Amino acid sequence: MTRSIFLFLAASLALFAQSSGQLLSEPGPTFRIADAQLPSPLTLISFGDQRFTDPANVRSTNPRVRRWLVNQIAAEGPAGIIMNGDIPLSGDVVNDYAVFQSETKPWRDAHLRVFPALGNHELHGDLEQALDHWWTTFPDLRSRRWYSVQFGSRVYLLALDSDTSLLPGSEQARWIDAQIKDLPSSIDFVIVALHHPPVADVQQHIQVSHNPRPNEIALRDYLSRAAATSHAVFLVTAGHIHNYERAAYEGVTYLVSGGGGAVPYYVERTPEDQYKSVVFPNYHYVKLTVGKDRMHGDMYRVVDPEADTLRIEIRDSFDIAAKPGPPDRQR
Repeated sequence: MTRSIFLFLAASLALFAQSSGQLLSEPGPTFRIADAQLPSPLTLISFGDQRFTDPANVRSTNPRVRRWLVNQIAAEGPAGIIMNGDIPLSGDVVNDYAVFQSETKPWRDAHLRVFPALGNHELHGDLEQALDHWWTTFPDLRSRRWYSVQFGSRVYLLALDSDTSLLPGSEQARWIDAQIKDLPSSIDFVIVALHHPPVADVQQHIQVSHNPRPNEIALRDYLSRAAATSHAVFLVTAGHIHNYERAAYEGVTYLVSGGGGAVPYYVERTPEDQYKSVVFPNYHYVKLTVGKDRMHGDMYRVVDPEADTLRIEIRDSFDIAAKPGPPDRQR
């Protein structure tokens, strides 16, 4: 298997917590990218649920759309690609990661950084074997199931594992709390990436098993408290539901971005969902652009996945304002 494209520009990163015994105890970000190594404006792309697998499998995923989205993202040239989990169809099938490596070659050619979060499909089958495949594909994450990245002076990413406890007092919850309490004063935006959504349209008839679970609801409640006192604002991007949703809950913006290629799921939208469109399916990615005093988001949707020529449209847009800083704070 070829080497991971994770953090492809290794020279631009400072890697912390080298030994496994220090993985959760070190303060500050796991990885740091200097302002000088980032484009202006800073752009990031988030999407999930690609389910890379044998392209002959057109039941579990749409390989044509999946590959097309990869190429579109390569053309965007973001500073980072945040993947919200379920990258392979089955984590214990090594060929699924080989397909991932093959189909994402345009990202390597463009020297793009990739920041993945674990999903439930990564853990399919034999857990030890599945995790070994994950860490072989993303060797910089060896022994980590969650980590953090600081993008320059203003943006911070927490990539979490929603298949591990997020309940109060758990190892991961303590790490999250320490990370947020230790945020540099210059950070304006914290992006939290995970697979299972803490906030989503609660379904009554279909895909009810994908409704928010107590594990992620505990994270939601923690972030509500953190957002009330932090100098940063929070954006949560999740997957698991193969559609697009956007909601605000107690000062935090929540996205469901699970349109990376997996078989689409219909969603019965609730009044809390700020995305009102009824078009379906929603194969897509979300582009985040950091401005002087806000983060702007655009959802780029594949207009017609059955068309002879695929094209994309902006179907949703939103802004997240940074909190006012002290007079001497530079942005």
